[in-house]
Amino acid sequence: MKTAPKNAFAVILGVSSGFGGATAIELAKAGFHIIGVHLDRAATMHIAEETKAAIEKEGVKALFFNVNAADEGKRGDVLAAVREEFNKLEGATVKVLMHSLAFGSLKPFIAEKREDTLTQKQIEMTLDVMANSLIYWTQDLVFGNFMTDGGRVFAMTSGGSSRVLPTYGAVSAAKSSLESYIRQLALELAPYRITANSIRAGVTNTAALRKIPGNEVLMDNATMRNPYHRLTTPEDVAKFITLMTHENASWANGDIMNVDGGENSVDVTWWSKDAE
Repeated sequence: MKTAPKNAFAVILGVSSGFGGATAIELAKAGFHIIGVHLDRAATMHIAEETKAAIEKEGVKALFFNVNAADEGKRGDVLAAVREEFNKLEGATVKVLMHSLAFGSLKPFIAEKREDTLTQKQIEMTLDVMANSLIYWTQDLVFGNFMTDGGRVFAMTSGGSSRVLPTYGAVSAAKSSLESYIRQLALELAPYRITANSIRAGVTNTAALRKIPGNEVLMDNATMRNPYHRLTTPEDVAKFITLMTHENASWANGDIMNVDGGENSVDVTWWSKDAE
């Protein structure tokens, strides 16, 4: 069902696959035009192309940009192109910004050899891409009058923001920062009638998760303790985000919303294979 206002756009950072791709498609079904930013080389470009085709199948526009979303100059280029598109449409506006960038360094802070640990450059890059870029995109969308009354900002966080995992230190710090940024944005965007919320999905079998050492254990444990005994899917998250774009969801602000089927509600020390 088409629920999006006329000429409403959604900006999806990390659009080609995973949470970003699924959400772009679901929002397209609701009538949102999609501005998608992704960074793919030839080997994975077909995934972005398939996502774009699925969006266009819903009869909406799909403006895709294969650039580094954390690069200031590229961000400016994308928004300049969006401005040109908006000038052709009456009342065009960005109603949704979704931050779903998963590009960071998975190395320990401390290891037997110094060369096996995170460098300052890697830590700063991880924080910049996976957290700081949310602020810069939000600033440009608001001050450029792309996003106004009724806008929604969503950022994908994870349980790793408050848990220790091997090699996950820099990403965990980025996710913690992301949640803090969302709380601050919720306060500062309120006068503009724009909300900001973190989305904490359950363990999901995405390309980003598969890069984490020991991901099989994470998925097995999540499946075991989830009341539905399955992993979260990108489509689960996409449907929830689409629901949250409705005007009736305007009072949800500054929250960390668990979209996990109850996975994080179950005490893992109790819910074990021995207890079944």
